[in-house]
Amino acid sequence: MTAQQNLLRKIFVPCLLAFALMPLTAFADNPHKRPYGDVQTLAPFPVPPGSPEGIAVKGNKAYVSGPARFGTAGQPPSIVVVYDTRTGEQLETIQIQGEDLSQEHANSCVAFDGEGRLYVVNTQRGIVRIDLGSGVQTVYAPPIPPVAPFNFPLPNDIAFDPAGNLYLTDSFQATIWRIPPGGGAPQVWFQDAVIATPFGANGIRLNPDRTKIYFAVTAEGANEFGFIGGKIYTLPLVDAPTAADLQVFHQYNGEGPDGIAFGNSGKLYVMLASPGFSGVSVLSPTGAETARFGNPPSPDFLISPFNSPANAAFDKHGSLLVTNHTFVFPGNESVLSVFVDDNESPLVKP
Repeated sequence: MTAQQNLLRKIFVPCLLAFALMPLTAFADNPHKRPYGDVQTLAPFPVPPGSPEGIAVKGNKAYVSGPARFGTAGQPPSIVVVYDTRTGEQLETIQIQGEDLSQEHANSCVAFDGEGRLYVVNTQRGIVRIDLGSGVQTVYAPPIPPVAPFNFPLPNDIAFDPAGNLYLTDSFQATIWRIPPGGGAPQVWFQDAVIATPFGANGIRLNPDRTKIYFAVTAEGANEFGFIGGKIYTLPLVDAPTAADLQVFHQYNGEGPDGIAFGNSGKLYVMLASPGFSGVSVLSPTGAETARFGNPPSPDFLISPFNSPANAAFDKHGSLLVTNHTFVFPGNESVLSVFVDDNESPLVKP
């Protein structure tokens, strides 16, 4: 087999396997008459800035943050774009205030609290809380500090617990931080060399019964075809978990798990970011993969419809709204609607 044939095999086989894992298309009993796994583009994300990452839904509006990338010095402020979840209409753009635009600046993920305030992970300002009624922005938590021997933080995803603590993954420092109710300085909640990988702790959610935290570790290495390794881990929701508490819920092999979301069904939906494997993986409550939605083999199979999806939120009509992060290949910066015939397992919103 030539080197070129070997390359094609390594790229196309994962795509074909992704389709083999899809359930047979059948129309679900839903008002939109969409088949299970149907993928549509809800709306494009503005380019620039491109690189959408976080997404949260409130009512019939989706709040999408970006850009989640490097190379932003000298560019306009980081933003949150607001869309109508029914039509995809772009309703509003919220700029993050107070960034030093001459330096690197970016938005990662977002979340809501019980009062409808939006929390945005910003690499410069920390966690910014936005009162959507008044537009007032305040710093809920300062930026996470460097931790030896890593010394370069990368704040990523956030999730609340019932007590009002906010958990923040740090992808470059093998750490999950905890911010106390009401805000303040992040404190180390979990830190261990076992997640000290080239791209570590990423998407994070509490399980439906609020006993565990689930989080993705995206990559244990990388090569020209994508990521090596990648796992979904669990930790008990206790004050001070240790490495002995860490459990593997699912092991991937090159797919690069990113954001995660629990459905009301108990299934866990995992965004797969590695370019050769881009799509959505569906895991049962036991950790077995029951379905996968990926790209068809075609000239643009690396970016259409999925181009390194980063995060997802449910639209309340049976679909996942998925952000295309596009961190390797440009194009198709968008929010996708993937019909999964499931709704959100309610997030904690203290």
